Amino acid sequence: MKSKQIQAIRGMNDILPDESPLWEFVEDGVREVFRQYGYRNIRTPIVEFTELFVRGVGEATDIVEKEMYSFVDSMNGDKLSLRPEGTAPVVRAALEHNLLHNGPQRLWYSGPLFRHERPQKGRYRQYHTFGVEALGYSGPDIDLELLQLADRLWRILGIEGVQLQINTIGSAEERRAFRAQLIDYFERHLAALDEDARRRLHANPLRLLDSKNPALQLVINAAPRLMDALGSESRANFEAVQAGLREAGIAYTVNPRLVRGLDYYNLTVFEWVDDRLGAQNAICSGGRYDGLFEQLGGKATPGCGFGIGVERVLLLLKDTGSPAVVLDAYVVRHGETAERFGGRVAEILRDAGLAVVAHCGGGSFKTQMKKADASGARFAVIVGDDEVNAGNVSVKPLREDAQQVRASIAEAVELIKVRDS
Repeated sequence: MKSKQIQAIRGMNDILPDESPLWEFVEDGVREVFRQYGYRNIRTPIVEFTELFVRGVGEATDIVEKEMYSFVDSMNGDKLSLRPEGTAPVVRAALEHNLLHNGPQRLWYSGPLFRHERPQKGRYRQYHTFGVEALGYSGPDIDLELLQLADRLWRILGIEGVQLQINTIGSAEERRAFRAQLIDYFERHLAALDEDARRRLHANPLRLLDSKNPALQLVINAAPRLMDALGSESRANFEAVQAGLREAGIAYTVNPRLVRGLDYYNLTVFEWVDDRLGAQNAICSGGRYDGLFEQLGGKATPGCGFGIGVERVLLLLKDTGSPAVVLDAYVVRHGETAERFGGRVAEILRDAGLAVVAHCGGGSFKTQMKKADASGARFAVIVGDDEVNAGNVSVKPLREDAQQVRASIAEAVELIKVRDS
C-alpha cells in the first residue's frame, strides 16, 4: 500500500527556487539600509523559556493567551515556546550578556517567528521578520531615526504608497489612570461588545480600541481618547517626533486608536500600512518600550524598535515580478575530454567573479544549447574537441544579435565582463 504523502503544516510555507530571488532582493536591501544606519546584527534562539514572553509581552495579550507554540521539555520539565516576536529575546540577550556595559546599542535581527492562528493572506503560522532595536537611547531623536530608516528602506525596495500612522500611548502611570475611564465607558456599553471585547475589558481594555470588528466601531469611536489623558511631558515628546517627521519630509497620520498589541510599549507607537494588503495591512510596526528591561529583571533602560513582516513586503512587490538570477555563462561541454576541460573552464570563469553553470547530465550539443538558452545565461561558453585541442573556448552571445567568437579563456573572461558593463 502506498504511503500517504506528507505535506507542509498549514500556514508554514516552503519558499521555492523561483520565489527566492525576490526574498534575496528584500534581504539584501534591508541589510544594506541597516548597515548605513550603524545597526549591528544579533541572533537569538528560536526557542526561549515561556516565562520570557509571559513577562515581556504580557499575560493578557492574544500572543500569550492563545497564539504561542508552547511545550514542556521532556528532559527536565522546562516550559518552552517558539518565539512569537523578536524584541523580548533581544532584550533578554542584552541583559544576560551585559551588552549595554559600554553604552547604548543599535541592533538588528532576522528570522522566523511562530504564532498559532488561522492562516490568511499576510498572516501565517511561521512568518519572517527583520527587526531593529535601539537600546539605551531615551530621546525622541531615536524614534525619528527609526522612522527615517524605514522610509529609506521603502524607497530602496521601490515600494510606493505605504502610509505611516503614529500615536502616543503615554507613560505606564498615565495609562493606568486612563484605564479606569475606559473600563467605566465600556461597561456602560456592555451590550454592544462582542465576546472577545468582554473578555478583555478588565484584563487589557486598551486592546478594545484597535478591534477590527466593524460592529464595534461606533462605540469605539465615541470612547474616551488616551491623548486627552496625557500630561505635558508625554505630549511634548510626541510633538518632538512629529516635528522631526515634518522636517524630514515624511508624511504621517496621527491615529489615536493605534495602541499596539504588546504590553511593553509606551510613548511613541507606529505602523506603516498599505491598504492593498486588505485586513492585514501593516508591513512594519513598532514603538518605544522603556519598561521592558525592568519587566525582565534588569534596571530601567530605554528602548525603541520595530519589526518588518517580510511576507507582507513581498506581497507588495509580487506584481513587479521576481528579479531573475542573472547567469553570466552556461558552459556547454561535448565530448569526453571536453567534459573535464569544461569543468576547469567553469572554475576559471568563477574565479574571475562570474556566475556560471556548467552543463551536467550529458546530452547532444543541440540539447545542451537549448538548456543554455533556457537558463537565462547571457553567453554560452562552448567546449568541444576542437576547443580542447587548441586550449581555448567558443563564446556565443545568447541575448543579443552578435557573432560567436573563438577566444582564449582569459579573453573569454574579458569579453563577458565587457558585455556586462
